[in-house]
Amino acid sequence: MTSDGGVLIGPPEARADYGPLLRLVLVNVIAVTGLVILWRMGLLDLVIETDHTRVSLIIFAILVGTTLHCFYQTVVVSRELVAARQARTILDAEHGTRLALGPQGVMTTAGTILPPGVLARHIEGLVRKAQLQAGGPVDQNLLLRLLADRLRGRERLGLFVSEALLRLALLGTAIGFILMLIPISALTSFEADTLRGALGGMTSGMAIALNVTVAGIAGALLLKLEYYMLDAAIADLFDTIVETTEIYVVSALESGPDARA
Repeated sequence: MTSDGGVLIGPPEARADYGPLLRLVLVNVIAVTGLVILWRMGLLDLVIETDHTRVSLIIFAILVGTTLHCFYQTVVVSRELVAARQARTILDAEHGTRLALGPQGVMTTAGTILPPGVLARHIEGLVRKAQLQAGGPVDQNLLLRLLADRLRGRERLGLFVSEALLRLALLGTAIGFILMLIPISALTSFEADTLRGALGGMTSGMAIALNVTVAGIAGALLLKLEYYMLDAAIADLFDTIVETTEIYVVSALESGPDARA
């Protein structure tokens, strides 16, 4: 806690903007706690020992790397939410103000510079469009589509990797069954020692199939959850941009000097 009663993550009004990041941290703390419990129970060591293909380790490495990517993108989106909220507060306080392009970005009539971010860049595009067309309504549909594609690009890697983990799980299952059937095909007699060795090979192959399947499905589910929360944060940011520009920016540009022929 800080001396003014706020939190280290920012002022009280910014707490909701960092909500996606806090939820992501909570989910991963629970996941890490579960892994620690499995390790203390010896199940992780058992998985590593029985998985001779090391596909489960590959899945874990991919999961860690993609989770770090999700953390980075969530931090970026949270900061964009803070900047969008601040810009909306400025536009609301200076309701009806004219917008112009300055050397440091978009500025109001009072000389206030909007915080840099996705919203400020989108407003800059709207201002330039209004200046170039010199009259008429300002249609931002195409710019919003472009903005939506750029924002959705932040989560495409996670969606791809989550599907790839499921494919790796299927691959590990197939490899495990192949290894399980090899001892059967190599049987030349039905003596006790021969059958014992074949059953041992079948057990090893089955263990590989099950371990890789569980690791792949669990990793894919965790990534799906993480990027679902990132998608919700991106949708919140996009809604804020659309609402802010439609209420404060488009109306100001259409009634301003650039809107008159």
